[in-house]
Amino acid sequence: MASSTRLRRHPLARLALPLGLGAAMALTACGGGGEEGGQLSGTLNGAGASFPSSIYQSWFQQLASTGLKVNYQSVGSGAGVRQFIAGTVDFGASDAPMDAEDLAKVSRGTVQVPMTAGAIAVAYNLPGCELKLTQAQVADVFLGKITNFNELGCADQQIKVVHRSDGSGTTYNFTNSLAAFSEAWKSGPGAGKAVAWPVGVGAKGNEGVAANLGQNLGSIGYVETSFVKGDMQAAALQNKSGDFAKPDNENASRALAAIDLGPDLIGSDPNPAAGYPIVTFTWILLYKTGNGKKAEMLKKVFNTTLSEEFQSQAPTLGYVSLPPEVVTKAKAAVDTIGE
Repeated sequence: MASSTRLRRHPLARLALPLGLGAAMALTACGGGGEEGGQLSGTLNGAGASFPSSIYQSWFQQLASTGLKVNYQSVGSGAGVRQFIAGTVDFGASDAPMDAEDLAKVSRGTVQVPMTAGAIAVAYNLPGCELKLTQAQVADVFLGKITNFNELGCADQQIKVVHRSDGSGTTYNFTNSLAAFSEAWKSGPGAGKAVAWPVGVGAKGNEGVAANLGQNLGSIGYVETSFVKGDMQAAALQNKSGDFAKPDNENASRALAAIDLGPDLIGSDPNPAAGYPIVTFTWILLYKTGNGKKAEMLKKVFNTTLSEEFQSQAPTLGYVSLPPEVVTKAKAAVDTIGE
């Protein structure tokens, strides 16, 4: 099911072609992949994480102006990984790296490429309330131990927890942080793409959680920061050092800079000591082999989205630009895929 998120057009989008896509002008859209008169042509289909769907849709819309068509379905990380394993897409997307069990199911091999990054906000709908939550309070809200906003210093309003109903990389990263924040959470619901939530109602995708939060006074949930809009606000959270931070670009960048991605580019830190404490990279999943004539198209698309022109758009769209050293390694990873 395609994402229902309204595309937010970056002001640089209209300038993207003359600024950074001159080399891509030879691309023309038609079915399949290959070359016509020495020019790349074709359509790519991908599916996966809803966390980065807003920036992916914006990027792919800009690429369409060059004649290259990229279809992306925001179905959640779990569904995206399943489609990638089944081979029904040209690429997948996930907010959680694929584990060894899933990687073993992909006979063509897998290249996991960090593509953008961002913060997961604890978002709520209670105008006039400025939440500043300790790590214990965040866990206790989602454990159902704190049930009213007056326990958090705000007005008397029952708390309505909203969580993801689908297998989700956003859930994976959020619950990993909750497990790092709280022994009760770690020994209870634990961490994963899907957990047994002690309290609350489920909604599909970041889009579904955001819609539920926007419609219900007193609701609280977790979404990627670009989905925090309207009556919703993002709570300031305590990090490992005891400081409180909002999920803005500066605080997210400080936290991400401390994460060691490692040689396979899949590292994470569920409780960084600096900046905002719930941050994550998000990955594009590519086949190592068996891409046929689409290999060059995939390289063109993702080397373009890793370009300075495209990465510089991330903050305005609610994401964090990848650090330069990560971009260099990500481009090298893209270039390893073959036919």
